[in-house]
Amino acid sequence: MDVNVNAQVRDPREHINEEPRNDLGDLLVGFFGMTGFMTVVFFGMVIIKFLSE
Repeated sequence: MDVNVNAQVRDPREHINEEPRNDLGDLLVGFFGMTGFMTVVFFGMVIIKFLSE
């Protein structure tokens, strides 16, 4: 029985599909962007609630 296995083993530290250059900046932009968006949504809902009374 002949078994041909074409396995390509790569070092996971190569980061083939990633550009690891500004991870902290990306994290902060995402965190503060989402916080700002949720703050706008919150105050928008409060304004809508008071206008509907």
